Amino acid sequence: MGRGHIIMKLEYNWTLKDAEFTKDKGKVFSCFACGGGSTMGYKLAGFDVIGCNEIDPKMADCYKANHNPKYCYVEPIQTFKDRDDLPEELYNLDILDGSPPCSSFSMAGNRDKDWGKEKKFREGQAEQVLDTLFFDFIELAKKLQPKVVVAENVKGMLLGDAQKYVDQILTSFNDAGYYVQYTLLDASKMGVPQRRERVFFTAIRKDIYKGDFADLFQTEPEIDLSFNEPAIVFGEIQEESDEVNLSKLDGELWEKRKPNDDDLGAVSLRERGIMSRFSAKIIHPHQVAKTILGSDMNVLYTQKRTMINSEILKCGTFPQDYNFLKCKPAYLIGMSVPPVMKAKIANRIHDQWLK
Repeated sequence: MGRGHIIMKLEYNWTLKDAEFTKDKGKVFSCFACGGGSTMGYKLAGFDVIGCNEIDPKMADCYKANHNPKYCYVEPIQTFKDRDDLPEELYNLDILDGSPPCSSFSMAGNRDKDWGKEKKFREGQAEQVLDTLFFDFIELAKKLQPKVVVAENVKGMLLGDAQKYVDQILTSFNDAGYYVQYTLLDASKMGVPQRRERVFFTAIRKDIYKGDFADLFQTEPEIDLSFNEPAIVFGEIQEESDEVNLSKLDGELWEKRKPNDDDLGAVSLRERGIMSRFSAKIIHPHQVAKTILGSDMNVLYTQKRTMINSEILKCGTFPQDYNFLKCKPAYLIGMSVPPVMKAKIANRIHDQWLK
């Protein structure tokens, strides 16, 4: 695979050693950076990601091992946004990016019962009110005034009473000096071999838009984030493996699977009358893989095993030679925006707003 090949085609199966990051599209800073999925996307698109903010020391170590950032702040965004010693470079960003933790809006769990409550996002971290982190991020944007702000969250934010939070987000962006739109995107329509729906907020600073783009017939900017690429089914990325790693129970359930079963829980309910193992998702070769989540098992329909790491990396469009340190690939990828997904969004932002 020649140098630059990945940059042009944005393939899901790639390696860092073969990638060429041009860093000529603009400067980006990443918040809630996790292990660097979004950062990898911006780099694939040709942006220079100069730093990150991340609360989890283990995630930050993984980020540093793969990205070697110029600036790395390992602390809650609540303290980071109030710093008075930030370098001048952060006040001249092309894009401020962030994926605020979003379990309060998830389709699973307690949803509105947890809104406003302090929770630990992950073991070892300080307790935070997760559904206010988005507004801390917008406060940071108001302070730094980047040209463009990009924020990602779960589909559940658009459902039910959670729409009220969206309205507050739109108001906060407006107060911070930005025009903003939000778009529900499906990674499986963007060259990613994984079904993953996420909401992306894209905002442009009002003075830039009014100075460079506005005309008599359009009062607010719109960016085209429509994608409809052919689906990549799991059979296209499945590898040969002799590994058999299911437990005795899961193996017995797997033996009794049927073509329409989506998880081993369906088998357990049908065969045993017991509601269990619904987190053991069945991956069919003729379908796009389900959303990668660190809490789930991904069991192949055609082989008596779970996904191997190289398959998980392809589903997440992470480079095959990514250094996960001590992090489990499925967990980190489950927490991350797929790099190819973010790269294609970044390309649209560059071509339509920044170019």
